[in-house]
Amino acid sequence: MIELSDQELAQQLQKGNLEALGSLYDQYQRKVYRTALVITGDPDAAADLTQDVFLRLYRFAGYIDPQRPLEPWLYRMTVNLAYTWIKRNRRWLQPLEDLVDWLAGNGSSLQEHVELRDDWDRVQQAVMNLPFPQRVVIVLYYLNDLSLQDISEILDVPIGTVKSRLHYGRLALKKSLGAEGLAAGETLPNLEYK
Repeated sequence: MIELSDQELAQQLQKGNLEALGSLYDQYQRKVYRTALVITGDPDAAADLTQDVFLRLYRFAGYIDPQRPLEPWLYRMTVNLAYTWIKRNRRWLQPLEDLVDWLAGNGSSLQEHVELRDDWDRVQQAVMNLPFPQRVVIVLYYLNDLSLQDISEILDVPIGTVKSRLHYGRLALKKSLGAEGLAAGETLPNLEYK
């Protein structure tokens, strides 16, 4: 079967092709789910938000410009829906049990899994304690490996605002995790701008 580009899939989606939606879902579902999960802290909400993102993609396909990358639209929709969910449910601190399992993967030993879980619990708690705007930038930058420019476009804010949120988010994470809170040899993610 021939692989279609996002542009071609978006054009097919605009014609009502459900197979195009399925292909886009297969390609982006994990990224959307992971983003929603880290922002909301709730696996069930993340699953629901993921479905909602792709339903909206289908529903509003006619408004999508196939010449522009689709991934930023998906992240923007995910962030907006997650923010609405948080406001509605007032859930700022939830465990990320499923994310730990997902990140650990199947190939790790029990000891590695427990160590990863302990480390991730500390980082997850620190991220969940960040103000929402900083949390979103941290998630998009580190978890989804997006550039500052991409984040600026997704959030529709100036790049300077993204840099500021990233800077203050990292400072808060450093303070929260502290040098004594890091395991031997463990470091925070690369703190250089992309």
